[in-house]
Amino acid sequence: MQPQDTDFTLKNFIVLEGIDGSGTSTQMRNIESALVKKGLPHLMTAEPTGRPEGQLIRNILRGELEADPGTVAYLFASDRHQHLHGQGGILEALEEGKFVVCDRYALSSLAYQGSTCGKELPEYLNAKFPAPGLTIFFKIDPERSLKRLDSRNKLEIYEKMHMQKLVSLAYEAIIAEKIAQGWNIQILDAEKSVEQVRLEVLSLIQAYTGLDIE
Repeated sequence: MQPQDTDFTLKNFIVLEGIDGSGTSTQMRNIESALVKKGLPHLMTAEPTGRPEGQLIRNILRGELEADPGTVAYLFASDRHQHLHGQGGILEALEEGKFVVCDRYALSSLAYQGSTCGKELPEYLNAKFPAPGLTIFFKIDPERSLKRLDSRNKLEIYEKMHMQKLVSLAYEAIIAEKIAQGWNIQILDAEKSVEQVRLEVLSLIQAYTGLDIE
């Protein structure tokens, strides 16, 4: 089954994507700091969400609850649908004139769940989610990214070398497909220093939005 083109793009919706340890969480904080400094209304969010659906997913990722990979794909799609359409969600924030910055979105499901239960189900479940206005992909070698996670007491079920290599390859293929479909996806070298990555991320956002942020 081939993924269908999304019906529309959410202009002020910016997404950060990358394998585990790529640095998206750190840069989310840096982006928020820049938006606050500029006095711009915004929503910083992430998937899985903090809603019950997202908490269930987090329990599975931590290995506290067992679930079939297909079930996980359905859970991510359900969490994402509510994240978009529910009260206090992405669409509501955009309608209020806010910038929305999200750590992971549909590409994450296509890469991670596509690597565990096959491409067909995640493509079907995510086909109708609208494209972000800007997606920034943090490209990093899996071996280097996992070294960044050494300080964690316990790794999640996907934070294993063989899995991260599969997901990294899946991301590359999916990004090529989505760019061909018209998605605005920018790729940056996430192996650079935190400060260098911060400057590049803000530069990409500034070029896309026309905002003077630093």
